[in-house]
Amino acid sequence: MMVLGLFALAFVLLVLRQNLVAILGLVLVIAYSILDQGDPGALMLDAWHALNQEILLAIPLFLLVGQIVSQGTGAERMVRLMRALTRPIPGGLAVAAVLACAIFAAVSGSGIATLLAIGTVMYPALVKAGYSKSFAIGALCSAGTLGIVIPPSIPLILYGFMTQTSIAAMFMAGLLPGLMLTGLIGGYAFATHRHLDIEPIDWREVGAALKGSLAALSTPVIVLGGIYSGYFTATEAAVVGVVYAGLIEVLVHRDLKLSELPDLLGKTAVTLGTLFPVLMFAFCLNMLLMIEGTPQLLVNTLGEWFAHPALFIVATNILLLIVGCVMDIGSAILLLAPLLTPLAQANGMDPVHFGIMMVVNLEIGYLTPPLGLNLIVAAAIFRESFWFVCRAVLPFLGLMLLGLILVAAFPQISLFLVERF
Repeated sequence: MMVLGLFALAFVLLVLRQNLVAILGLVLVIAYSILDQGDPGALMLDAWHALNQEILLAIPLFLLVGQIVSQGTGAERMVRLMRALTRPIPGGLAVAAVLACAIFAAVSGSGIATLLAIGTVMYPALVKAGYSKSFAIGALCSAGTLGIVIPPSIPLILYGFMTQTSIAAMFMAGLLPGLMLTGLIGGYAFATHRHLDIEPIDWREVGAALKGSLAALSTPVIVLGGIYSGYFTATEAAVVGVVYAGLIEVLVHRDLKLSELPDLLGKTAVTLGTLFPVLMFAFCLNMLLMIEGTPQLLVNTLGEWFAHPALFIVATNILLLIVGCVMDIGSAILLLAPLLTPLAQANGMDPVHFGIMMVVNLEIGYLTPPLGLNLIVAAAIFRESFWFVCRAVLPFLGLMLLGLILVAAFPQISLFLVERF
């Protein structure tokens, strides 16, 4: 009963739009004051244990990689290469925008950074080439979310941390779903713009664009290749990514000055200042729930309601779609992953597959009001009303939902690489 009461309190405060850190802090203080096992000293020890873990070092380091890459002209270099390669394809400019978003997301690890970097370059070019504003905004908004599932991805790290699932396995499992979503969005761009004129490919331009972007394109190859081959842990790969991206931007592209690094470190610290308190409180709350036996109680109770695994998958996805509309993806994973993963396992789901399904589902929340971050960012940078942006993403929401259905229905999409490596 105490657990239900605390969750009811947290839900009411969330509806009233209170700060999530304050909500979790209040819930924890009440819980630790009620439980015999808990006291202020225990809370401090649990909080220290939550943050004193090596894997958490990967989060600020990958965030810093994104800051470094976004600071330079990496976006323009990738756009140039994708435009050169897609000239012979009808609707090639739109396909180039989608591919550039996917590649930049893999380099930067940030969906918002991808939308800002690629969107500001490609939006004027798409409109000038005859694409409607609605299509251009919708395509860039949806493709900008690809960094959430394409590794290295902070949400995948958070899920792995909260459920004690291998980060390397999560990264490997996110690759094919990310490519599938890229293909769905790119295929839609091609199918709806087959009437546009095409241009012959210019191999000189391809060579020049490839030469200019090769160093940046090597970043995800080195980082992910090191993880998948077993040479690096996720944290070590993040260190390699920071050093390599910094050397490329400072010495090769010369887009970043050493004097700018403190500013990038400051921006990364600001992001961590909002993330780590939530992470610490969520971990402590998860430990209390484990002591109370809440996950097992949920497994037993809800197992009677959702006797069939397919029914559980449908109900879980509906819940996550609703949660994604009102909560950011990091908070949703920190709060729900420890509770839902045991239920998924009890219904025969692999935790890696469930994690990818969860992240893809919550990724859609970036495109749904009222708190869709990509909608808010797009309205600001493209100077359109929020509701115009919401209407623009509707066809792409359908594609994302199709991708979610495929990921949920076919575990092989997520587990293919994991099972083979």
